[in-house]
Amino acid sequence: MPARGPRRGRRGASARAISAQRGRGMEYAESREYVAGDDARHIDWKLSARTGFTHTKTFQAERERLTLLVADTAPALYFGTRVRFKSVQAARAGAVAAWSALRDGDRVAALCAGGGAALVPPAGGMRGVLRVLDALVRWYGAAAVDDAGLQPALERAARLLHPGARVLVLADPGSALAVAPATWSALSMHVDVRLLLLVDPLEMRPPRCVLPVLAPGARMELDLAAGATRDAWHAAFVAPVEALCRSLPGRRIQVQVLASDDASDAWLAPAAARSGR
Repeated sequence: MPARGPRRGRRGASARAISAQRGRGMEYAESREYVAGDDARHIDWKLSARTGFTHTKTFQAERERLTLLVADTAPALYFGTRVRFKSVQAARAGAVAAWSALRDGDRVAALCAGGGAALVPPAGGMRGVLRVLDALVRWYGAAAVDDAGLQPALERAARLLHPGARVLVLADPGSALAVAPATWSALSMHVDVRLLLLVDPLEMRPPRCVLPVLAPGARMELDLAAGATRDAWHAAFVAPVEALCRSLPGRRIQVQVLASDDASDAWLAPAAARSGR
């Protein structure tokens, strides 16, 4: 009977869980027929049972992983009532992610939803981090005039990424909710995806009072104590966050909420892994 070729493992199939710190080790490479002297602890029992021949697993040094930042630049992000604009918080959180990737030994890349889906190609070391930081400053310096939404950017990310990559999506809740569920599922099929929802405290917890509002050519008052107004406010700002936190974990998406007055690295801490506020 002719010798069977090795059965190769998926690239980056090991250590898929996101962690604050990931060490370098060994990953599964392939399975081949067992030969005398192989370590019996590495026998591939499933493949051996399926083929009728004893196979053993072989391993190789863990490959360099890619961390991709996907930056939503929707106009709704350029707003804030506490400490900083949501857009500034997005840039700061992206910077934290880039430095974290450097610490973990990952390459880092970035993709912008606006401006024709600009891409910062993957690079390792300080060079890769500085290129991403420069892009975040440019992308979040002012609202994009041709923002196409998150959908095209996530579809492009799904096409570009290899299995085992990590993705951090920085997004306004409204932008994330507009993405088709199938797109989220396709993206998370082979890569680790974390969605960071940027919110403002006023959006999530409006005061019960009358607020003056300046509109083009007029001054208006918004009665946030009225039941109908609060219901409409909840539907516009709170409901999208609740819907995403409820639906996306089932599609293998880790969802976290980061307010404009939170510490920009709060999402990295275990205590910050929450599905709502």
